[in-house]
Amino acid sequence: MRNVTLHESRGHRFVLLNETESGEEEGVRSNQYLVTHEGCGVLLDPGGFGVMPRVLVEMLRYVQPDQIKAVILSHQDPDIVGGLSTWLELLDSPVYVSRIWVRFLPHYGIAGIKRFVGVPDEGMSLDIAPGFRLELLPAHFLHSEGQINVYDPIARVLFTGDIGAAMLPDDQEHEYVDDLESHLPHIEWFHRRYMCSNKAARLWAERVSRLDIDFIAPQHGPIYRGKAVKQFLEWFANLQCGIDLMEAAGSFSLEAAP
Repeated sequence: MRNVTLHESRGHRFVLLNETESGEEEGVRSNQYLVTHEGCGVLLDPGGFGVMPRVLVEMLRYVQPDQIKAVILSHQDPDIVGGLSTWLELLDSPVYVSRIWVRFLPHYGIAGIKRFVGVPDEGMSLDIAPGFRLELLPAHFLHSEGQINVYDPIARVLFTGDIGAAMLPDDQEHEYVDDLESHLPHIEWFHRRYMCSNKAARLWAERVSRLDIDFIAPQHGPIYRGKAVKQFLEWFANLQCGIDLMEAAGSFSLEAAP
């Protein structure tokens, strides 16, 4: 798949960097996003060690390493952070991640924590450059205890990390979700098993529903657009998941395995 430009206007761009061909990345295929604005760039979830060279190649189509002003990590999983030590050899930018994960990241082979900025639990506004602001929003326990989302008010894109993530079969690949119903088989088990509880899902959905969103961009799978945005928010707000489904220690009332 080619890179997918979700928004481009007046020097501002929001791009999904498609660093692999289908079947090239083993394990869980992840999305890496780049936001640029008049010569400045921000990387969202730059990915694991194995995909780093290809992500770099795709990033260089838009900006050079010295133009990256921030790296934002939605949470601490290896498919997001695994390549970070190599990225930090190329970039001079700070890395933003929930404050609760800052002291864990050196375990990925990163020397010291001086480059990391701990995002407070309530989130924060991040001014990258004049006219370029991103909102870091809390999405705790969905699925990570310190999950954060990124909202771009110019592109009207909400990057949601693992919220909305899909596990597509190897023989299926598409860029967008236009209607939720046909997409549910690819997301329902994951969300029921990995998300903490309906309370966490509902509170998150209530908050982000107040934003002007054209696209929901998850960390895995295709991007929600059009009516699928509202459909997903309504579905997720009513989802029974995680501890809601526990029947005993080690037992969940999930109807199907992935």
